[in-house]
Amino acid sequence: MSHLSHVVESQQFSLDFLEKLFSLADQMRADKSQYNVNGKVLASLFYEPSTRTRLSFESAMLQLGGTVISTENAKEFSSHSKGESLEDSIRVISGYADIIAIRHFEIGTAKRAASASKVPVINAGDGAGQHPTQALLDLYTIKRSFDQLDGLTICMVGDLRYGRTVRSLSYLLARFFKVKFIFVAPPICKMNQDILDYFNEMNIESEDEDDFTTAVSKADCIYMTRIQKERFLDMQRYDKAYNQYRVDNSTIPHLKENAIVLHPLPRLEEINPEVDKDPRMKYFEQAQNGVWVRMALIYLLLNPEFQA
Repeated sequence: MSHLSHVVESQQFSLDFLEKLFSLADQMRADKSQYNVNGKVLASLFYEPSTRTRLSFESAMLQLGGTVISTENAKEFSSHSKGESLEDSIRVISGYADIIAIRHFEIGTAKRAASASKVPVINAGDGAGQHPTQALLDLYTIKRSFDQLDGLTICMVGDLRYGRTVRSLSYLLARFFKVKFIFVAPPICKMNQDILDYFNEMNIESEDEDDFTTAVSKADCIYMTRIQKERFLDMQRYDKAYNQYRVDNSTIPHLKENAIVLHPLPRLEEINPEVDKDPRMKYFEQAQNGVWVRMALIYLLLNPEFQA
């Protein structure tokens, strides 16, 4: 198995790597004291707002015994505001740190950063492009819920056009597992053609469904997403797309007994807090899993000999 030097997109992951990563995450859950990266430094470079991704990366590094350097808002409080190129910033920062987690508002910036860096770069979200570590923790959560992944029906709901989380998870699931996808989205938020073309190439079955209740009743995993206001230039188009689909008490009777509901968070109106205590609601567990998965990923990137 070839070693991963950087993580920029979901298509990079091999099945062997996923198995290694998830096994290591499980071991760290049981006893994290066996693993450390003492003396190593993570640079947390976020040009877009983040709660879960940024804090879970930083928590992961600290729990591994490493340290973190960061800028509160790299778009405003770094030399980006003075016109410095991304490549120059990365060349400098990779001299300060042993690994970099970067979130940026432009598609493709993680690849650019990786090409300029002397140390591993992890894509923590690049605009409407991809969010591969979110896909890893999503997949890990699904696997822990069902013990296996083949044969599942995945219903993706909401912003499928601009949602980098659904793009990364789609690429990851379709590459290895015999799954079926059901897409529920407003007309202006439908899944992009590149994903559909990839599904055709991989012989993955997918369908659009206009009726939310019908879709969720067929699904093993319902993946809810918010309509992302920050991706819309026309607020009238956003208003038309917003809050069309919602999981609430009226949805509960239509869910399969062993179904799970995920959400990359933050949520707005698409999941009512009244359903949070239903054991099928896994989004807070999903967020917590981000720490274990990112701990395992950081460890493997900093110790590539353990990827074999």
